[in-house]
Amino acid sequence: MNQSPVPGAPSVHGEFLGHPRPLFTLFFAEGWERFSYYGMRALLTLFMTLPVASAGFGYTVEKASLIYGTYVFSVYMMSIPGGSIADNILGARMAVIVGGLFIACGHFSMAFPSEATFYLGLLLVVIGTGLLKPNISAMVGQLYAPGDTRRDAGFSIFYMGINLGSMTAPIITGFLAQHSRFKAMLASWGLNPDHSWHWGFAAAGVGMVLGLVIFILFGDGLKQVGTPPVRTAGSWQKPAVMLLGAIGLWGIVWLSDREGFTWIRYLFILTPIAVMLWFGYSKQEELRRLGAVFYFFIGAFIFWALFEQAGTSLNLFADRFTATHIFGFEVPSSWYQAANPFFVVALAPVFAFLWTRLGAKQPSSPMKFTIGLAFLASAFTLMVPAAKLAVEGRVSPLWLFGLYFLQTIGEMCLSPVGLSTFTKLSPRHLVGAMMGIWFLGAAFGNKFAGVLSTAFGEGDASHLDRFFGQQSLAVFIVAGIFLALVPWVRRRMGGVL
Repeated sequence: MNQSPVPGAPSVHGEFLGHPRPLFTLFFAEGWERFSYYGMRALLTLFMTLPVASAGFGYTVEKASLIYGTYVFSVYMMSIPGGSIADNILGARMAVIVGGLFIACGHFSMAFPSEATFYLGLLLVVIGTGLLKPNISAMVGQLYAPGDTRRDAGFSIFYMGINLGSMTAPIITGFLAQHSRFKAMLASWGLNPDHSWHWGFAAAGVGMVLGLVIFILFGDGLKQVGTPPVRTAGSWQKPAVMLLGAIGLWGIVWLSDREGFTWIRYLFILTPIAVMLWFGYSKQEELRRLGAVFYFFIGAFIFWALFEQAGTSLNLFADRFTATHIFGFEVPSSWYQAANPFFVVALAPVFAFLWTRLGAKQPSSPMKFTIGLAFLASAFTLMVPAAKLAVEGRVSPLWLFGLYFLQTIGEMCLSPVGLSTFTKLSPRHLVGAMMGIWFLGAAFGNKFAGVLSTAFGEGDASHLDRFFGQQSLAVFIVAGIFLALVPWVRRRMGGVL
């Protein structure tokens, strides 16, 4: 007779620092995967808008922003069929290995200076991330028995790996791509210094290879975690349907960027609002809870639409209008991308302490979402005077540091709360589908980050105070609406906090 592990008992995987030993294998593997993703993200828009004379593509901000938005949308969108492929065919462990290989090949493809290899690289990274990201997180949860009190701490350690990878990546890839010292080094070797960007893309690939090596070498410690499922004749059906659905939705998103079809974007916003109201006024409690779920979906959608401009408009502001030296040291614009993960690492323990200290007095989940949106709007408000100063010349880095600090506070109030609340509110038989909806909200938010960034423009900073101010005002209005809806949502949550 099989006996369930006692919560908190020593793991069958062996232990290290009080946690299952494989947790640290997953910690390093995911840290390096995030290194590769954020290392490349820090360079993507800057490289696409770089003049052809400097070995870039010379794209307009509008074109580069739309490509960026569609790319990041695709990364999140592919996580939905990626999870299903692992559950029904490959198993999580093999999905991580195959996904990592795709990601590494994608980054190495981008290391070659041509548009064909660039787009091939983006495609490979999309496929690979869709296979890897949802499944490595799933394996972390499987390391712990149901009810194990160490689970939350284990995920905190895992997310620390994510943020360490995200923080170091822009520093290393940005140095290789943009720093004058590395360009001089390339010139001394007889190589074209303008091709330094491709060294940055290659470094992202090396990071993924390191993560794969760690995962493969120490993967045996995972025992039965992530092993392939028993396949049946119908194993392909669910993943195939999800994959076709993802491709179909991608086609609609692609069409929404074409002239004459931009009206489709309004449907992306209005549809979840209609669904929220439809479910919210249902007579069945289970359906009313789904109405609350879509309240959080809409909040996340709007939040990421501004927050994820870190890779587009905010990256361009750093590159074109922010000082390139701090205390005499050269600071490539891509390095500012390290600010958010740094603040996450610094603030996560503070928020963990705060929520624990407040206990039952802490704000409800809808109120935390409202607070998160208010901090996001405040961050963009901070950029209004920065944009006015930028008309006269490059501004202090403190403006961007302040923005990322406020955004991170908003993120701490919204992101972990949203994911947790989704799982609590979803009917048991729909939890998997609701996780897909959560990823979908992030996907559309990232797409709209690209769409909004098209207004950043090509010239001076004279219009950027309006660019930031209008978005700030819009989100303050949304935060006000969300605040007014808090009692309505809490009634539909049925006692879930």
